[in-house]
Amino acid sequence: MDIPFQDFKKEYRALKKDIDPAIQRVFESGHYILGREVERFEKNFAKYLGVGHVVGVGNGMEALQMALMASGITKGDEVITTPLSAVATALAIKAVGATPVFVDIDEYHHIDASRIEEKLTARTKAILPVHLYGQSADMKKITYIASKHSLALIEDCAQAHGSMYAGKHVGSSSIGCWSFYPTKNLGAYGDGGAISTNDSEAAQKLNMIRNYGQKNRYEHPIMGLNSRLDELHAAILSVKLKKLDANNRRRGKIAEVYRKELRVVSEIRLPRTRDVANHAFHLFVIEAQRRDELQVYLQKKGVSTLVHYPIAIHKQEVFSEYNKLHLPIVEKRVATLLSLPCNPQLSETAVRFICRQIRSFYER
Repeated sequence: MDIPFQDFKKEYRALKKDIDPAIQRVFESGHYILGREVERFEKNFAKYLGVGHVVGVGNGMEALQMALMASGITKGDEVITTPLSAVATALAIKAVGATPVFVDIDEYHHIDASRIEEKLTARTKAILPVHLYGQSADMKKITYIASKHSLALIEDCAQAHGSMYAGKHVGSSSIGCWSFYPTKNLGAYGDGGAISTNDSEAAQKLNMIRNYGQKNRYEHPIMGLNSRLDELHAAILSVKLKKLDANNRRRGKIAEVYRKELRVVSEIRLPRTRDVANHAFHLFVIEAQRRDELQVYLQKKGVSTLVHYPIAIHKQEVFSEYNKLHLPIVEKRVATLLSLPCNPQLSETAVRFICRQIRSFYER
């Protein structure tokens, strides 16, 4: 079989009858930046999340950067975060002049909330957890710590569209930052992002920051960026938002098959789900012995897999000042993590084929 990690062509064909009219509507409007389509999507996504405000922006990293700016995080401040994420999480912190402080991970691959307080200093101003792979971090503990120490709380929700914690959508209790990169559970056909909040004052500030710090045309009272979700992607996202829950349920069904078929393989560890959270399965990530050999074997069988992420952020060359930092759990785990295909277009036949190949590899 030929099983791609993502199948964007198949996804488009399934949505074509709704996507094409939405695109045509934008072209016929002659309005491409911050118009009715963006307003419509912001309103719809806010309603979906259960928040008062959503601000559409250029991409996920800029969403994080702008949320930090709106929270007053600046040069000399420290932000507690995770070493296991896309590097954009830490780059956003550096972009505002602040210093990322890395805390090792827990059994769910998230920042270990029990270790956060030992990293706090007088310069700590915020906590930035990442809801990695589609599941919420331990927000009960993290929210308590942020409140106890009067710290800003900014959630990286880039991989967690539709994920919930204690009955509420992630990104609805503080400031949530979203990416709509095409691979996401809610993905555009290019870059895009958003910030969610219940704070009207923060939303007003974020609306200014995304548009050059502009309050009224040609009036710029604060520093800003050029980071605006465009009309075309907003129209596409409005269509795809209607399918998000159904697609997430499909991802969940795929995950159930993986769990059932692979639980007999002692050489791999399946992903765990928090009792109070639902997993949106942006990625289905196993911990596999002889990971690299398994990946090559699967590739030869026509199965595309990926590694998210092979190098912990504090070991990246761009963060050389952290390279001597030792975080034993994440450093061990990145050598075992393997993401299996888990997109809604995947057939159960394909999933069972993947599982047979994995079992075959370890039975050799």
